[in-house]
Amino acid sequence: MASKRSVTVGGVQIGGGAPVAVQTMTKTETANLQATMDQIRRVADAGADIVRCAVPREKDVEALKTIVRESPIPIIADIHFNHTLALKAIDAGAHCIRINPGNIGGPEKVAEVADRAKAAGVPMRIGVNSGSLPKHLHELEMTNPVEALVTAATEFVDLMERLRFEDFKVSIKSTSVPNTIAANRLLSERIDYPLHLGITEAGTKWSGSLKSAVGLGTLLADGIGDTIRISLSTFHAEEEVKVAWEILKALKLRERGPVLIACPTCGRLQFDMDSVVAEVERRLEAYDDPIEVSVLGCAVNGIGEARHADFGITGAKDMGMIYSKGEPIKKVRTENLVDELFAEIDKYYASGKTVTRDAAAAAEAAAWLAEEEDATAMTPERLAALELEKAKADADAIDEALSPVAGRRFTRA
Repeated sequence: MASKRSVTVGGVQIGGGAPVAVQTMTKTETANLQATMDQIRRVADAGADIVRCAVPREKDVEALKTIVRESPIPIIADIHFNHTLALKAIDAGAHCIRINPGNIGGPEKVAEVADRAKAAGVPMRIGVNSGSLPKHLHELEMTNPVEALVTAATEFVDLMERLRFEDFKVSIKSTSVPNTIAANRLLSERIDYPLHLGITEAGTKWSGSLKSAVGLGTLLADGIGDTIRISLSTFHAEEEVKVAWEILKALKLRERGPVLIACPTCGRLQFDMDSVVAEVERRLEAYDDPIEVSVLGCAVNGIGEARHADFGITGAKDMGMIYSKGEPIKKVRTENLVDELFAEIDKYYASGKTVTRDAAAAAEAAAWLAEEEDATAMTPERLAALELEKAKADADAIDEALSPVAGRRFTRA
């Protein structure tokens, strides 16, 4: 369940009921200041709350001093094997230090890092990966990989508590989605520290996004997880941030930017919806408000499939319609659908979020929709009409049963 404890990374609260924080990791050589800062600014623009930088060399520590000073979002220094680099990263001003106690050189060196972090008021993340478990857990990993992951994590938690350092969050990651889900569920029952979620080495933008959505989405829906990172094989870290936000938006955990609804298309489609959806999605990137926009490929279900959308379009071969909250606005030619849609959206914002309608244009659009609809389709409007008709028939039947004639018949009986 939601972690009771929290840590603060450069002003961003993680855990303790705070919104799930989005983070990513730079793909550049950290010492390459220009490239690293360019990427940090891109991920910040995409919505990252925190960003992690790999620090495997002395020159990366030197660069970290400037990066921390110039970054628009908090910086986590990612350290493996060399605890001295962790000490120097703390001195360089990193807002958080990530280590794996299993590969940093033993409890004594973990203690050195913990002492320096405590003195500086810097939180830590202790991370466990399925590919780097301590040797004494390798046999258990073969028979029970979930228990091996959780055991490693709880051993590290015990170590930190013995060192009297409790300003940390924990991550356990696996390339296996089921193992990641099961391990984090079990760990959340055993500790109350904030949890960092991720599917390690998830894969490409396509497969990795799907695996991450299934794994992280399942845990987040259970109320488990305080910060997430999507691990994709891409040099564009902002893509990881976009996927993270789509997962959070889908679960209604956080809002940022527009929500696009689009039907899957079928044999009824009469216009190039692929291009239309892609263009709508691209142009929506210019809007920060969480406006909901729908694109329906035909008029079979009218606009009932997305009556809740702030704006939407539905189309046919030569003509389409723009609507808002289930009500028609205007009929337009198919090739002008996207331009007219965004013209209406811009008018909406210019008028203080008020939808403007011309009665004649709306009536014309409604008439067009009625002509295009499949007369046999069970649209929400038709279902409502059928329910109303049935309710009226039931009421008439009751009235008839209670009429004076019926009463006399029952008296004679």
